[in-house]
Amino acid sequence: MRAKPSKDDTFKDFVLDQLDGIEGLRYRAMFGGFGFYSGEVFFAVVFKGRLYFKTGSGTRAAYVERGMKPFRPSATQALTSYYEVPLEIIEDAVQLTAWARAAARG
Repeated sequence: MRAKPSKDDTFKDFVLDQLDGIEGLRYRAMFGGFGFYSGEVFFAVVFKGRLYFKTGSGTRAAYVERGMKPFRPSATQALTSYYEVPLEIIEDAVQLTAWARAAARG
């Protein structure tokens, strides 16, 4: 008997479809969600129906300017190098792929 897919499973599958152009894209379960890799580079997290990309000094401003928040796996922990991806970016596969490539470059 197969378990019913969770909301995160469905969202993860949508994100995978949107990121079809990312080379070596793979994922694994982590943080109670999913971690995404491009080859060996860990660049994204799907957690509780939200997508977070790794940011750096050259990319973080685009997230902050849109009011996006850092990844908080718990109430007492924040991973400030990972920020939530805006919905309008997630819904546009071309833009999402560009943002994902920037995240994978660091």
